[in-house]
Amino acid sequence: MLSRNVLALAKDAAMIQMVRQASSGHGVASKIGKREVVGYGWSGEPVYYDRVDYPMPAIRYKEPTPEILALREKEKGDWKKLSIDEKKALYRASFCQTFAEFKHPTGEWKGCIGWTLVGVSIAVIFSLWMNAFDSFSEENQKAQLKRMLDLEVNPIHGLASKWDYENKRWK
Repeated sequence: MLSRNVLALAKDAAMIQMVRQASSGHGVASKIGKREVVGYGWSGEPVYYDRVDYPMPAIRYKEPTPEILALREKEKGDWKKLSIDEKKALYRASFCQTFAEFKHPTGEWKGCIGWTLVGVSIAVIFSLWMNAFDSFSEENQKAQLKRMLDLEVNPIHGLASKWDYENKRWK
């Protein structure tokens, strides 16, 4: 019980401090304009951002207009008297997007895959241009085999285990 009261006091103190900051001219009010500070905010800053993990932004999305102020007064009464359009207008005054809108896939992955394929294509063309496939010629394959045998690569189970180093021939 005591800890809940302490947390409530800390939250209220943080809210008061943020409102003071927003109204004292330390650059915060110039960034948010006349929008209402309604919460602590993400990282304690009065910013608006649609996030799934932080669903309640510190400030309202839109600045108050006479229409929105009239709706907010009407909102204080019975919500059954509000029409669907008025409820939507109130929601859009506080939030930019619904959860369904900002969680909807954007198709950004298509651009990522496209640019990745462009990069891979450039790398393949560059490797062909640099004659990277010369190692497939028979002369280069023999030189590679000789080098692997000279270095005794994989002497227990691999290629070097099948070569007789004293007689210089395959076992």
